[in-house]
Amino acid sequence: MKTIAIIPARGGSKRLPNKNNLLFGGIPLIAHSILFAQKHKDIIDEIYVSTNDEAIKKIAIQYGAHVIDRPEYLSGDLEPTITALQHALTTISYAVDSVVLLQATNPLRPKNLLKEAFESYRMSDSDSLFTVTRNHQKLGKITNSFFEPYNYVIGQRSQDLEPLYFENGLLYISNAQLIKEGKIISENSIPYEVNHIFASIDIDTQDDFDYAEYLYQKLITNNS
Repeated sequence: MKTIAIIPARGGSKRLPNKNNLLFGGIPLIAHSILFAQKHKDIIDEIYVSTNDEAIKKIAIQYGAHVIDRPEYLSGDLEPTITALQHALTTISYAVDSVVLLQATNPLRPKNLLKEAFESYRMSDSDSLFTVTRNHQKLGKITNSFFEPYNYVIGQRSQDLEPLYFENGLLYISNAQLIKEGKIISENSIPYEVNHIFASIDIDTQDDFDYAEYLYQKLITNNS
């Protein structure tokens, strides 16, 4: 039984065209997730990129990943990630125990994230693990032009907020059977808290890309 990494990366992004191919830190954006997986050969047996795009396919092969040709009907704007994972598992001939999902739009991850998260997953009885980050913002909604606080009362200090968390997308580890059943996260999944500035990065727009580049230059390039 093996643990594999799957990186979904379709072509045709609208808000930031060809984002998975854009040079980020001198190499294509998707290459960062491939290289991250390659640093964990003690955990990950094989690395796959699921794509419908020829340019992404060439990059994946160049950086040492296997390619799964994703059909166009599973590559639309509204297609959920789970269908790409399910399709990938149907193309792999051997038995897969666990799947590490790495999103290309999260190119920066803490160094020991996978090692520590996988150990937590392995020691648990959960179906999957996903990374979360604590929210420190005062949230609310606007109804009929009026602001209604959600997680605080007016005048409350930020440090006194009830702990709330958001799914940051840095890393998912799922039992292959759960994916076959159509889920990445289930009622039996566990959160893994990551309070790191990299958790604020999820590249969908040019502003997201510019912010990520700034962090890359400040925290990685200047400290290398």
